Amino acid sequence: MRTLAITQNITLDGRIEMLDDWFDPTAEAPDQLAEIHRQDEHCDAVLLGRQTFEDFRGYWPEQTDDTTGITDQLNEVRKYVVSSTMTDPGWRNSVVLSGDPIDEVRALKRADGDDIVATGSITLCHSLIAAGVVDEYRLFVYPAVQGRGRGLFPDDVRVDRLDLLGATGFSNGVTCLRYRVRG
Repeated sequence: MRTLAITQNITLDGRIEMLDDWFDPTAEAPDQLAEIHRQDEHCDAVLLGRQTFEDFRGYWPEQTDDTTGITDQLNEVRKYVVSSTMTDPGWRNSVVLSGDPIDEVRALKRADGDDIVATGSITLCHSLIAAGVVDEYRLFVYPAVQGRGRGLFPDDVRVDRLDLLGATGFSNGVTCLRYRVRG
């Protein structure tokens, strides 16, 4: 069974909704970028909600001088967008999942392949967490307190069986925390 990992950029106070300028995807420290690429080596599918997919599609393919390598990775990886309204994703290697998102994700997890990574897509991530289909959390914690905005975990949902897989600090003050959900 494939691993479904939620990878999020998150503030110290647990916010993933970016209402301030604490995150810039093109300004990662070299050691942080190396960790992102290490994780990408084990990922062959990215799972996105419609809004995040449209945000990514409108930004990343347009980056012609991207030295981070993120554009190349996102253009090549299989992208699954959860949407009941989208018919043509308009970005190569993209597939629209229009059925029940949890059923679609369970089918993806049963298929052959490497890690499936969900990122951004707060509403979708809340649904995945509530349904108990997430296997791992990879949190890039930024040294910022936003004080407002939506968090990673939906209200009234508990995930209390987590094992720490690793904690890595980077030169820019960001820390990557990796947790596995205990079955």
